[in-house]
Amino acid sequence: MRKTWTDGLALSLLAVVLALGGCATSKEELLPHDNTTMLDIWNVETGGSAGGGQAARQLLDARQSLRRPLNEADVQAAPAEQARYTRTAQNEIYRQFWRLPNSDLVLYVFPHLVGTHQVPVPGYSTVFPLYRQVQYALPGERVEDY
Repeated sequence: MRKTWTDGLALSLLAVVLALGGCATSKEELLPHDNTTMLDIWNVETGGSAGGGQAARQLLDARQSLRRPLNEADVQAAPAEQARYTRTAQNEIYRQFWRLPNSDLVLYVFPHLVGTHQVPVPGYSTVFPLYRQVQYALPGERVEDY
């Protein structure tokens, strides 16, 4: 069945009607303007002082239950933990970021002729890595068992 020029005209008319229909909404209906400030909206939405006192108190209680003071063992272990990531002469000798294994692929190129003079090239093997980039492990990740 052949399309007529009226199909294109009907589609164009429909697009114009839909585009003009979007302009029929008033600004006041879409974005009502009252005397509410951004601070009032923030307080209402986050449970601040205006209308959300109970919610703010519950949030503060939940945060306090997650906080805990450092005990003596944590204070004693902190320097040793931080020393692992500090640069020293010994750390510079030993690798911190080990290279992850990148398997080598071996490609065999069969004997072939090259160029306009058809020069023979013997078959050969070439090796290239499986991945383009070298990937490194983060300190503490296991790489020995690969």
